[in-house]
Amino acid sequence: MNKNRPNIVYSTDPHYAPEQEVELTTSRVQDFRVHLDRRGAGKIVTIVRGFTGNKKDLNELGRELRKKCGVGGSVKENEILVQGNVRDKVLNILIKKGYAAKASGG
Repeated sequence: MNKNRPNIVYSTDPHYAPEQEVELTTSRVQDFRVHLDRRGAGKIVTIVRGFTGNKKDLNELGRELRKKCGVGGSVKENEILVQGNVRDKVLNILIKKGYAAKASGG
């Protein structure tokens, strides 16, 4: 809906059709792979790969995953890095959000 116009509650115009706001979600086209990787000093990192979309959505998803897992991490090179072995938790979160996600690797 146009932000400059007020919301119309009722119209007497019989030909009035409200603008349909179509929200495109990227959840249908995503095909995530969740990997485990051992980084320096033997620390394990959960990596989410396969994101297609804009950087803003990737950062928001990364922030949400880290917050729900209660750990730190970052977003680099179109991958979400989550500290620790939280692959199962990340998979459950992604699947509940409607994404196609599979465990991959180690």
